[in-house]
Amino acid sequence: MVRWLVQTLGLFTPLVTIIGILAGGWWTASTLILALVVYPVLDFLLGESSKTDSLEESRVFDFIVHTHGILVPVVIATLLYQAYFDYNSFIWLAAVSVGLSSGASGIITAHELGHRRPRSRSWWLSRLDLMCVLYLHFTVEHNHTHHKHWAKPRDPTSSPWKRNVYVHFIRTIPLQLMGAYRAKPKDFRYSMLVQLTLLVTLFIISPVLLGVFLLQAVVAIFLLEFVNYLQHHGLVRGDDERANAGHAWESRNRWSRWTLLELPLHPSHHLRSSTPYQKLAVHEDSPQLPNGYYVMFWTALIPPLFHHRMKKSYDKFQSKLASSNP
Repeated sequence: MVRWLVQTLGLFTPLVTIIGILAGGWWTASTLILALVVYPVLDFLLGESSKTDSLEESRVFDFIVHTHGILVPVVIATLLYQAYFDYNSFIWLAAVSVGLSSGASGIITAHELGHRRPRSRSWWLSRLDLMCVLYLHFTVEHNHTHHKHWAKPRDPTSSPWKRNVYVHFIRTIPLQLMGAYRAKPKDFRYSMLVQLTLLVTLFIISPVLLGVFLLQAVVAIFLLEFVNYLQHHGLVRGDDERANAGHAWESRNRWSRWTLLELPLHPSHHLRSSTPYQKLAVHEDSPQLPNGYYVMFWTALIPPLFHHRMKKSYDKFQSKLASSNP
């Protein structure tokens, strides 16, 4: 299969979300079934692949990521339209579906485009996507704090052993807000003002619009912080230690790679953050997650199981290092 073609599979998520909202009724749960049931099964069954092409160049890859970015406000506009003109109790289920789409398609796109040239059209699209989930501070915190301190105790997005995803979610958000403010106070204040204006406007139009918008944003933010929680869990480097591929978890599971814009090849991204997603490479000296991101989401919701499986994978990684460096 042509490599760029499999990268279009992630577009099913926002497209199915739009169709489900417009169809109404229980169809609004389509994205929940897709992302939380079908995708984990495919993630498990399709196995892994180490195939990459660091020299691959194609405008198609750029078209795919920008299509993701454009669909974020389209999906949310569809939700708000239905909530305003055809309100029923299923709209809250639709909001959860939109949150899953915003998190699995939107924030990942915003992350990719947020590394493009500041104030370029791609960068502004990233800002629009982040505004749609009330996370405008992310670009500043991620680019200026996380990429500087990843896998260090001072990084609020990296999680130590035994911390569960629920504690991480509650702890990391205020710390990231403070980090973004310290890095760029003016940008932070402007971002908060824009988001507050958006929320007030939605409330004035209809409290229901504000409610569904906030619900989808919370779901999307939880998915983002689950990814942050997963990517460096238990991996620690000292303040003066040079970063290497062993400080980030990698997953080569096909379905996660195909539908999440190669996000699971996270070590490669950190070693050179300007690398476009289609050029990310695998690293033999990186610890490997037990499964792909979709399966690990369910695992993370059960902390004892998550810690057991992650520790087992880490011990395997350490044994591999020891055998290669006698």
